[in-house]
Amino acid sequence: MKVAIQGERGSFSHEAVLTFLAKSSVVTCSLSAEVFDTLQQGRAHAALIPLENSLAGSVAEHYDLLLARAVHIQREFRLRIRHNLIGVPGAKLKDIKRVYSHPVALDQCREFFRKHPHASPVPFYDTAGSVKHVIEAGSRDAAAIAGKQAAPEYRGEILLSGLEDDKQNFTRFVLISKSPKKIKGANKTSVCFSLKNMPGVLFKALSVFALRDLSLSKIESRPRRGHPWEYVFYVDFLAGDEEPARKALDHLREISEFVKVLGIYPAAE
Repeated sequence: MKVAIQGERGSFSHEAVLTFLAKSSVVTCSLSAEVFDTLQQGRAHAALIPLENSLAGSVAEHYDLLLARAVHIQREFRLRIRHNLIGVPGAKLKDIKRVYSHPVALDQCREFFRKHPHASPVPFYDTAGSVKHVIEAGSRDAAAIAGKQAAPEYRGEILLSGLEDDKQNFTRFVLISKSPKKIKGANKTSVCFSLKNMPGVLFKALSVFALRDLSLSKIESRPRRGHPWEYVFYVDFLAGDEEPARKALDHLREISEFVKVLGIYPAAE
């Protein structure tokens, strides 16, 4: 199976994901939209994207793409993220002036930059890709923030470990495909919907879940493109394709402008 990912090889160090990717042919993409294009054009069977981080919050672009594209979530991974400062062999921390990484990763390491004001953060398209860039440039006054797997992948050297602001640093990744799949043990549903601007309508929308004792694990809103000052609500609730969930979604459709089921899948443990 071909799996599209954003960034370079070496982006992942978590054993579960590495095991999964080892069984697949990985297609690397530079941009988020390119990942979705690769999937929809049939150049990959599935794609793996990050959705949210416990420190930096949601990856907004990916939520927008899930709404805009005809794709479906079929699995999720919850990964502990450990950031490392990686430079060329022989580089010294005191000499580092520029630190490259993905903006979300930089945002998870604010305390590091506060303690090392001589090092300036530089946004880059990918964590592992930033290591590749630094090593190829060969500069000893530049480094990158990435997972440890990127160091041996590109022959870099770990200068400092544990850069994340909080050790409870997790990122939720989802595996998406072009077609919905019925997966055994599916017990979580992700949906998005838009509501008419009427008094109490959000209360009514949330009540369709509460009335059926469905537990919401996430809710947030995003601007609705092409509709200024209107919003799309993204909700995860802990139920699969079962009668209470189906009735809740039918009820939600009655009061919403649209409802899109993003996926029904097993919740990460």
